[in-house]
Amino acid sequence: MISAIGNNVAENRVSLVKGKCGMSFLEIFHSKFSGRLPVGEIKISTNALKEKLNAYELGITRTTLLALHAIKESLADSQLTHAQISSYDTALIGASTVGGMCLTDEMYRDSQKDTLGSEFLSSYDYGSINMHLQKRYLISGPVNTINTACSSSANAIMYGAKLIRTGRARRAIVGGVDSLAKFTVNGFNALHILSPDICAPFDEDRNGLNLGEGAAFLVLEKESDADGKKIYASLSGYSNVNDAFHASSLSDEGEGPYRAMKDALSSAKLDPVQIDFINTHGTATENNDKVESIAMLRLFGPTPAAFASTKANTGHTLGAAGAIEALYCILNLSEQELYPGLNFKKSITGPGLVPVQSYAKAALTHIMSNSFGFGGNCSTLIFSKA
Repeated sequence: MISAIGNNVAENRVSLVKGKCGMSFLEIFHSKFSGRLPVGEIKISTNALKEKLNAYELGITRTTLLALHAIKESLADSQLTHAQISSYDTALIGASTVGGMCLTDEMYRDSQKDTLGSEFLSSYDYGSINMHLQKRYLISGPVNTINTACSSSANAIMYGAKLIRTGRARRAIVGGVDSLAKFTVNGFNALHILSPDICAPFDEDRNGLNLGEGAAFLVLEKESDADGKKIYASLSGYSNVNDAFHASSLSDEGEGPYRAMKDALSSAKLDPVQIDFINTHGTATENNDKVESIAMLRLFGPTPAAFASTKANTGHTLGAAGAIEALYCILNLSEQELYPGLNFKKSITGPGLVPVQSYAKAALTHIMSNSFGFGGNCSTLIFSKA
């Protein structure tokens, strides 16, 4: 993975243990909001990424470069051979919200009648990222791109698991990526949900989210196929539902989050009491944090499992968030440790829930990860100790 708090999995873990906040002002990406809105920006220029990855193909975008950076680490760790990666029974399921539209200005110029088009004409499509990865790694199995807003890469993980369970693939490379872009910064600003301060998930005085960029990929295999390999965790349950309430907010009763968590537990054949920790969606917006709290209380009762949001570390990475946070859950399990939720001071009136406040070693067996997207697209993954 790569995020505002680390260029690989190990660096991300160190930052989580230390409670590092990756929020800063824009330096790489230029916007009228530079110096005004804190974001989780990766402090590596696009040209430096190209050089590091030896990726000089025409039309390659920052979004694709971040995906390439993360998938390279994932495949190296997976011990898959070149033949296995390119095999017809290896799937690639990626996710993104902004895709190639990180190049908003170029796309605008290319739309004008008096231009012959730039090298980026074929890059604006959401599928362009996975098409590049498919070509680079000669992947001949199923390839798909999922865009369900902020639940995108959680759904990519879920989809990859279903391909394996139904015999349509033997293994699946799954994940997501998003880079900062005018398209999303301006869009979220128009919704009046960007905070001028560093975000404070589940705090009474929260006033909005901070956007971030990043990428994360993992390899799913049947346990029988992973013999002799390092198995970090098992994906034991998942669910995707839609509360069909509103284009950009969840119902006051938290019907979507409640059903997603409940159905994921059913998929995993677990009871609520068996969940040791919840990596919440936790965007620090007024609607999400209260509704997610209400949904947790509905499902778990007056004392839900320990929980925290890592979006105060990385910013909200949109289509990459589900995959980044899935890897954080896997780190929770593999290292048997909990990471603190940052910037919390006072619990929300009503629910009154308090997230994990400090780093701690803990005996963890089952962890839940929530990802809720626009349009009410709610997904929950459950990971279990290997």
